[in-house]
Amino acid sequence: MSSCCGPSRGSGPLGGHASAVERQVLRRLASAASTELALVGLAGGRFRMGSEDPLAYPDDGEGPVRWVEVAPFAISATAVTVAEFAAFVLETGYRTEAEVHGNSLVFSGLLSEHTRKSSPSVAATPWWHQVTGASWFNPAGPDSDDLLEPNHPVTHVSHQDAVAYADWVGARLPEEPEWEFAARGGLDQQPYPWGGIREPDGKPRMNTFQGDFPHRPCGPVGPQAVDAHSPNGYGLHNMTGNVWEWTTGNFAPGDHRPVMRGGSYLCHESYCRRYRTSARSTATADTSLGHTGFRLALSTE
Repeated sequence: MSSCCGPSRGSGPLGGHASAVERQVLRRLASAASTELALVGLAGGRFRMGSEDPLAYPDDGEGPVRWVEVAPFAISATAVTVAEFAAFVLETGYRTEAEVHGNSLVFSGLLSEHTRKSSPSVAATPWWHQVTGASWFNPAGPDSDDLLEPNHPVTHVSHQDAVAYADWVGARLPEEPEWEFAARGGLDQQPYPWGGIREPDGKPRMNTFQGDFPHRPCGPVGPQAVDAHSPNGYGLHNMTGNVWEWTTGNFAPGDHRPVMRGGSYLCHESYCRRYRTSARSTATADTSLGHTGFRLALSTE
């Protein structure tokens, strides 16, 4: 796997083999991107990080609860969008790791019958399929760019892809304590960005799997707009649900895999109750997935 984090030019969707239609789609997407880096400034401070929730997963390392000091920083109100990533690719010709390696993992419920049957599933989690040609630009495989929505979070980006984008805009990924501080929105030891009850008004406040996971959803499955739900107390949208978000830092002592936070549209209480402010997961830095994106941060001291 490549360890290079910088843009490679001339090899992305605008490379020599791109079709006129692909170039047109890329320009359309990029035209919807904001021209300014909009971040929310937070004063930082001490907070109680982690959880000792008995329903948490012991191997995830959420606990023990401990006091952590966070310096002032700024964080983006939403995850990076498809439009914003398209602008990056349009200017640099960057090629993601999924594009380099020729495949990425896609949830079976998003695939056409043909693609599902022709793509191998993952033995331990058979609802994931390794799809040839899946990437941020084709999220469910070849000819799926019609699924691209400019205001949806970009997915199928590895940690290294996220770092490359952050470098391009002059920002960085959030440190894990910063991410959790921001996700809590000023609340102490609450499992959700809005408080202690997952659906206080009987309606979803985040994008997670609804129905019987994984094969019987009772509604649409997949990413939603980055601002689809009300923000938390700091004005930040979708800190839980929708897509996992890459952060910096190691998952555990001796385990140098980066940390993902926030859960995704595939989280469900029967399988993955990681749609909480303290929940964490990990993957290798070169992994790309159909439910993983990122947001940006900056130090302000």
